[in-house]
Amino acid sequence: MLQQAPTPTLLPAGLSPSFHGPLLMASQVNGHSSDSSSQGGEPLREDLQEFLSGEAPLHQLDDLTKVNPVTLETVLRCLQARYAVDTFYTNAGCTLVALNPFKPVPQLYSPALMREYHSAPQPQKLKPHIFTVGEQTYRNVKSLMEPVNQSIIVSGESGAGKTWTSRCLMKFYAVVATSPTSWESHKIAERIEQRILNSNPVMEAFGNACTLRNDNSSRFGKFIQLQLNRAQQMTGATVQTYLLEKTRVACQASSERNFHIFYQICKGASTDERLQWHLPEGAAFSWLPNPERTLEEDCFEVTREAMLHLGIDTPTQNNIFQVLAGLLHLGNVRFADSEDEAQPCQLRGDATCSIRTSALLLQLPEDPLLETLRIRTIRAGRQQQVFRKPCSRAECDTRRDCLAKLVYARLFDWLVSVINSSICADPDSWTTFIGLLDVYGFESFPNNSLEQLCINYANEKLQQHFVAHYLRAQQEEYAVEGLEWSFVTYQDNQTCLDLIEGSPISICSLINEECRLNRPSSAAQLQTRIESALAGSPCLGHNKLSREPSFIVVHYAGPVQYHTAGLVEKNKDPVPPELTSLLQQSQDPLLKVMFPADPEEKAQEEPSGQSRAPVLTVVSKFKASLEQLLQVLHGTTPHYIRCIKPNSQGQAHTFLQEEVLSQLEACGLVETIHISAAGFPIRIPHRNFMERYELLRRLRAPTSSGPRSLPPAEGRSEWSPCTEAAALQPLLQDILHTLPALTQAAAILGDPAEATPAPVHCGRTKVFMTDSMLELLEHGRAQVLEQCARRIQGSWRRHWHCKQERQRRAAVLIQAATRSWFARRHVQRLHAAATVIKRAWRKWRIGMAFLASKELDGVEEKHLSQVPLPTGSFLLPQTQTSLLAAIIRLWPLGLVLANAAAGVRGFQRKLVVWACLQLRMGSPSSYTVQTAQEHAGVTSIRALPQGSVKFHCRKSPLPYADICPEPSPYSVTGFNQILLERHSLGHR
Repeated sequence: MLQQAPTPTLLPAGLSPSFHGPLLMASQVNGHSSDSSSQGGEPLREDLQEFLSGEAPLHQLDDLTKVNPVTLETVLRCLQARYAVDTFYTNAGCTLVALNPFKPVPQLYSPALMREYHSAPQPQKLKPHIFTVGEQTYRNVKSLMEPVNQSIIVSGESGAGKTWTSRCLMKFYAVVATSPTSWESHKIAERIEQRILNSNPVMEAFGNACTLRNDNSSRFGKFIQLQLNRAQQMTGATVQTYLLEKTRVACQASSERNFHIFYQICKGASTDERLQWHLPEGAAFSWLPNPERTLEEDCFEVTREAMLHLGIDTPTQNNIFQVLAGLLHLGNVRFADSEDEAQPCQLRGDATCSIRTSALLLQLPEDPLLETLRIRTIRAGRQQQVFRKPCSRAECDTRRDCLAKLVYARLFDWLVSVINSSICADPDSWTTFIGLLDVYGFESFPNNSLEQLCINYANEKLQQHFVAHYLRAQQEEYAVEGLEWSFVTYQDNQTCLDLIEGSPISICSLINEECRLNRPSSAAQLQTRIESALAGSPCLGHNKLSREPSFIVVHYAGPVQYHTAGLVEKNKDPVPPELTSLLQQSQDPLLKVMFPADPEEKAQEEPSGQSRAPVLTVVSKFKASLEQLLQVLHGTTPHYIRCIKPNSQGQAHTFLQEEVLSQLEACGLVETIHISAAGFPIRIPHRNFMERYELLRRLRAPTSSGPRSLPPAEGRSEWSPCTEAAALQPLLQDILHTLPALTQAAAILGDPAEATPAPVHCGRTKVFMTDSMLELLEHGRAQVLEQCARRIQGSWRRHWHCKQERQRRAAVLIQAATRSWFARRHVQRLHAAATVIKRAWRKWRIGMAFLASKELDGVEEKHLSQVPLPTGSFLLPQTQTSLLAAIIRLWPLGLVLANAAAGVRGFQRKLVVWACLQLRMGSPSSYTVQTAQEHAGVTSIRALPQGSVKFHCRKSPLPYADICPEPSPYSVTGFNQILLERHSLGHR
């Protein structure tokens, strides 16, 4: 992007505005990687292979200012190396150089790549592309600080790719500048976008043609304004055209073609349309040379569909094509010289059929049409008497061509007005615009006339605009700011412009003067006048070997020889009044619109004497429109794209050094690179510099005088520029004194490029520096910010850790108290449950024991009362009776101990049983205790010892006999399973 002394966008530390890493080279779709040429199978020339093997990194330079030394040869080699690896865009300081690939590269202009450049935080960090320029212009318009209208000037020779570049930029803006929120506005935006894009094929069909250098050469200049509203959404557009080459309708150079639209209707019309327009298959037309060539632009359906989207309905389209067919038939009208000068020229061959068909298609009366072409009307005298004079054959041909050019020029202007009415927005709905200027490239043909003179004149003005905007303004600004600067000698074309348009005498003024003299002007006489009046100009030359009258103008792109034959007539561009009157008689609806019955323009009268008014010539019109265009460009921020044509044959993978070298010299690219590389592209006002880099003073050791600070904004607003500069000067010096420390830090880090002190100058109002110095300052600023960030982070982390520790301790206390409460509650619940269980168990055990004892006591008493004493029995003594009662009450413990562990045997067992039963200790032999295992049979304790009771495995009659309060670990349940000795205890 090119701007006049812009305040640069400051980049993050460690990055340069023109830095593009090698990894980025491989990741983008703007071509292949560095080894793609070898893999793609495209053979390189031997010298290029040798060059790439010796200087392989050269093709990775995205900016030509990085080439060292900056010469035509090194720049040329860099472009050639990048072109060999399919990298077609390269930065040249503030200019983008675009090489025409001459082959389709769809992935280079895909919508996905457009969105990638649009969404990138810093598009300039991506690979060079026209989308980078487009995105920078869009962001400049989108800037909330001071939105300024933008313009992109696409220049270059014919066939270098200017039209394609403009078309891709329009698609890019249509994608990125239409993002409304509501569905209704989304539909409106889509309609606007479609109409803007559809204006391209229509304009190219009616305004482009195939020339010697380009198959789709723009034969007119156009300036497209893309209108944006306050939300930076595209609301419409306008198209302004300049100098349509209407002479191409009737005159085409050898190996060239007419406008595309004529070939489209002849090749794409249907059978019915051919019958309607009288265009049979294989018909030959004089104004349709080289019809056998088929180009990509010969697509009739695309043009018709685009016209339909622009609001031109099918009947109107058919009307347009009918008029164009009428012009083709008019071109077949040929005249023969008349034997008598008083008689009009006769038609030659089948011209009668052609004039009849042309009159039918144009809906003109045949006889008046033929009469107007052959007879001239002259008004003379004060009474304006009318005289009719037959025209010569050359004059008849001229009037025929003039009629065709007049109709086609009006038709082209009508199409432009229809397009503007279709895509133009309400003046109140848009605030800013982005302009795209696509003008004819510099032209130099074997036969150059007025068209080439105007085209090259326009290119001279644009080159001067570039020189004035960037080269000269930049160096003059250095001088105004008081910088020690060795001026770069650049190519100023002011001398050439003075030759063409200077005052009082110039080529344009002499040609216009010849038009006002109203006398026959010869080519030799015009040449003599130009050479004699402008002999002192160094840009004027003469070819002594030329047989035809001509003169040479040394343009910035090279010398061009212009033939003076027909120059004055083309400048006059005379339109006989009778031709206009004839067209007003047409019954064709379209011609009625283009040639109304009461036209605003009246026929130019020829006043006599000293009151003769100046004639409005082609040169005068073009000069006025060009001045208006430059006035618009001066009110915008311009950006430049230089299109370069690698070869004139239009072949892919072919890079001709001689042709590219001439284009580099012509566009002044080397001077641009020299100033960009040797100058100071970064210019920052003092106040902005202080506001951004004041914190670098932290890197300096504190002085005794104390740190100085920036005055408040309230006080600075009332200062004069001198006062402000004097107040900021000490602060600026403090910041600049930190540069040695930054340079030393860069040297410690091991970067030799950063270790080299970069030039920086403090001007009267701005600080000038290079990209490397800006990178160094940003790196130091990032260090200071990092230190401050580390301190802030340390303090915050300390605070956060203390807060976390306090919260942790509080949480521990809360958790301990909660856990203690839950533990106590749990223990209390367990204790309460155990108490309830224990009480229930005790109650049940006591109840069971009571029931068991009660049942046992009842059975024993019954048994004792019912069993008779045997014969010979005797009553037990009192001691034995009490002993028996004790045994009955204490039988459970005794049985348990008697049937305890098997390890307790013999005398110990007996002692235990006696002790448990509380029997009186007598002689050990007085009682005998035997286990159940020693003798067969068992004796129940419930049975009296008078007799033996055998166990018959029957259920006990006792209800509670099988219930045990405390079950035995040996699974002994119920009293029926308790076995004692067979013999009862008795006294021997």
